[in-house]
Amino acid sequence: MPGKSTITVHADRSIHPDRAVVPPIYQTAAFSAHDAESFAFGATEARGKDFYTRFGNPNHAQVSAVVAELEGTEAAMVTASGMAAITTAALALVKAGDHVIGQKSTYGGTASVLKNLLPRLGVSTTLVDQTDPEAFASALTPQTRLILVETPSNPLLQITDLRAVSDLARAHDVITLADNTFATPLNQRPAEFGIDVVWHSATKYLNGHTDVSAGVLAGPAAILDQIWDTGLLTGATLGPIDAWLLLRGMRTLPLRVPRHNDNGQALAEALETHPAVSRVHYPGLAGHPQHKLAAHQMSGFGGVLGIEFTGGYDMANAFLGHLNYARRSASLGGVESLAVHPASMWRGMLSEEQIAESVPLGLVRLAAGTEDTDDLVADALAAADTALTEAAIA
Repeated sequence: MPGKSTITVHADRSIHPDRAVVPPIYQTAAFSAHDAESFAFGATEARGKDFYTRFGNPNHAQVSAVVAELEGTEAAMVTASGMAAITTAALALVKAGDHVIGQKSTYGGTASVLKNLLPRLGVSTTLVDQTDPEAFASALTPQTRLILVETPSNPLLQITDLRAVSDLARAHDVITLADNTFATPLNQRPAEFGIDVVWHSATKYLNGHTDVSAGVLAGPAAILDQIWDTGLLTGATLGPIDAWLLLRGMRTLPLRVPRHNDNGQALAEALETHPAVSRVHYPGLAGHPQHKLAAHQMSGFGGVLGIEFTGGYDMANAFLGHLNYARRSASLGGVESLAVHPASMWRGMLSEEQIAESVPLGLVRLAAGTEDTDDLVADALAAADTALTEAAIA
């Protein structure tokens, strides 16, 4: 099998026009057919590329080819956003009367799907402590059809035992979906641990430049065809230009992720002993309670860390205000460092009670970009120093 950098550059080569080194943007809503037979085939081909862009587009097919090979899956498909990926998958795979298992520690949008959207559609859900594999088994019911996992989780960086969950699910004929956004296929490939479908907010690391909103799903063709069929109805279609930008971003994914890994590790190690910090959540730290499991499942630990401040909300807010390089923004995974206060960000998706159950109020999510490591560490330490000093004066 070729290496990851070779895959990102050449996995979609068969979909390129013969003489185009850089694939063109297929900015068209529809494609013509030569005859009735080819028209009929295009109208019914799952995840096609040349019938109607809601059905598929060559730029979609190019991205899908790269993602599938990176994740080690049979196929892949794209959506308009990460949330479009998870909602379309859930709508395709469960129905009223079914039961879904999710995690207590998970992205706010996913939590809202589990706590708000699915129950309104007659689907019951149970959220479990992902650090305990037995919790998944205890939550199983005869109606369970889907298990949603996220590892490392957003924003507490907790780890799910992918093999334990997938073995449990297969024994009970339950489909598993894993959010691999934080890890990327460079650091973790859930399919290798038996997970059925992998999904990403491709807005983040896969694109890497904070200029695209996109989602991807990767897994067996039969399951993706089912999801794609529902996607035709929801219309969560990725635009050709965005697909092209996503593909361009993925070309450098193997070059960017090692720097994200290095910066995340360095920041975590520097901040974990700072007097303003009560705890750093980062699976690359030897003191992380699931470090051994993370090291088994992951080849790198990513660029995102959760920092809990001793002074709670006020100190966390002060730290954010004194950072020079990491800007206060809701995203992550780009070449630029970004930081956010999750308890504030998720107010539009979850109730105050749900937020309190999910994240500490004094937690900051810091997503290290690809800047020089020494610059990011010095800046974060200086911001923490200033936040501590201001807290003492107050």
